[in-house]
Amino acid sequence: MKNGKKPDPNVVHPVAGYDREIYVKPTIANPQIVVGDFTYIADSEFESHVTHLYPWSRDRLVIGKFCQIAAGVEFVMNDANHQMNAVSTFPFYTLEGWDMEPPSASEMPFKGDTVIDNDVWIGQNATILPGVHIGDGAIVGANSVVGSDVAPYTIVAGNPAKPLRKRFDDELIQILLELKWWDKSVDEINALIPVLTCSDLDKVRKELKKMLG
Repeated sequence: MKNGKKPDPNVVHPVAGYDREIYVKPTIANPQIVVGDFTYIADSEFESHVTHLYPWSRDRLVIGKFCQIAAGVEFVMNDANHQMNAVSTFPFYTLEGWDMEPPSASEMPFKGDTVIDNDVWIGQNATILPGVHIGDGAIVGANSVVGSDVAPYTIVAGNPAKPLRKRFDDELIQILLELKWWDKSVDEINALIPVLTCSDLDKVRKELKKMLG
């Protein structure tokens, strides 16, 4: 325990004397946003980064544990979409004075929940579009626009974001997906830190194989 303190996922400000980085989970009021323990954002609040999510929206934003969200990241939800199967995309029904009833749900684009798994790093000013699923351990480059699913432990960047490379070989990725270190207790994770932060991947592979038996 550093400074005699144990990590607490219910603390808003995990860095003493600094309010521009927060654990997200204890700040969430919107039931359509679900965030796991120890996920943080480099800002003093989170929900303004989630746009077009209304009480009547059908989708949710689900973010796992230990994600790292940089400043300026935006999660764009499904109700940002306009009707695209008609001649005009103009949303007359949302504005006063126009004689249009809201289109049925089946007429509107809908890609489902946006899901960010665990230990995902989202770089500064990235935009995550509706219905995307970003897998465990992935990295999203700064200023990227993510409109397609991202495989676990894959680095993507660009507009639209494209895979650059896998972070590790398939064997190590599978070991990490089986390990699910983010689901372990605080004490277990503390004990694992020397392995989780080691750059000698052969050594990491051996240690994790022992742990998994």
